[in-house]
Amino acid sequence: MSTIAIDIKDKIQNLEEDIKKLKLISTSNEIDLSDKISALEKKLNEFKSKACTKSPYEKVCISRDIKRPTTNDYIERICSNFIELHGDRLYKDDPSIIGGIGKIEKFNVTIIGHQKGKDVHENIKRNFGMPHPEGYRKALRLMKQAEKFKRPIITFIDTPGAFCGIEAEERGQGEAIARNLLEMSKLSVPIICFVIGEGGSGGALGIGVGNEICMLEHSIYSVISPEGLSSILFKDSSKSKEASDVMKLTSNDLNNLNIIDKIIKEPFKGAQEDVDFVSKEIKDFIIDRLNHYEKLSEAEVISHRYNKFREIGRCL
Repeated sequence: MSTIAIDIKDKIQNLEEDIKKLKLISTSNEIDLSDKISALEKKLNEFKSKACTKSPYEKVCISRDIKRPTTNDYIERICSNFIELHGDRLYKDDPSIIGGIGKIEKFNVTIIGHQKGKDVHENIKRNFGMPHPEGYRKALRLMKQAEKFKRPIITFIDTPGAFCGIEAEERGQGEAIARNLLEMSKLSVPIICFVIGEGGSGGALGIGVGNEICMLEHSIYSVISPEGLSSILFKDSSKSKEASDVMKLTSNDLNNLNIIDKIIKEPFKGAQEDVDFVSKEIKDFIIDRLNHYEKLSEAEVISHRYNKFREIGRCL
């Protein structure tokens, strides 16, 4: 973090403490200090606004924070009666992708997402959110089931990329992701995708072909990691900060390029500061869009998704 960012952070902390003290003095002594408190709160908001302007590399770091909310955290807050379903019916269950059926207000939905761990042991179990082919085949099985029963699909994207080990390649990693891209493009139910952390490479795209693509404010979405690009571009993986500056991987960059449709605002310190607030923003957006797609025919839903991806790149 830069010296300027640290300085602003200290000023914010000092202002917050001063406001608390003034409020305490005002309450305990019955003194009207509302003008002074309002002036300090205005200054505090100005500093917070400046601090929220983070560099691309700072957003990369925030998106990878182990404290960042996972798919499970959002499911617990936006969905009632969620039932997780397991297995791809071909090989085994992949815990790095979770999925199942649930209810969001009046809508019965299928929810699928990458799942990282909250500590080292869970991350090993979840393979750090990097799916094997069976994870993508499980996701596709649940999507086809959703289409059969006319359930909208919600996906949460948070992965450094698909697992690139020998066993994944032996079981057809590339084919599994390509099959998902093909099948998702043809599904007759609406698909809403949220990038909640890292959106890395084909691993993200494998559940990312949607009618609506949204990003949390401090998430990232890219065809390659900053470390991978710096290895190619600069022949030095340690120059990931410089690579981040040229990759256009932040939510603002991708919104300006018309690749995503919506930025979900996060609290000052990221989604982990107030998961309930971010969950409400996500839930409100889902309900609003599902009410919209409810009025469209199946053909119109498919056409909307097709045209959305055809338009990507035309503004460049």
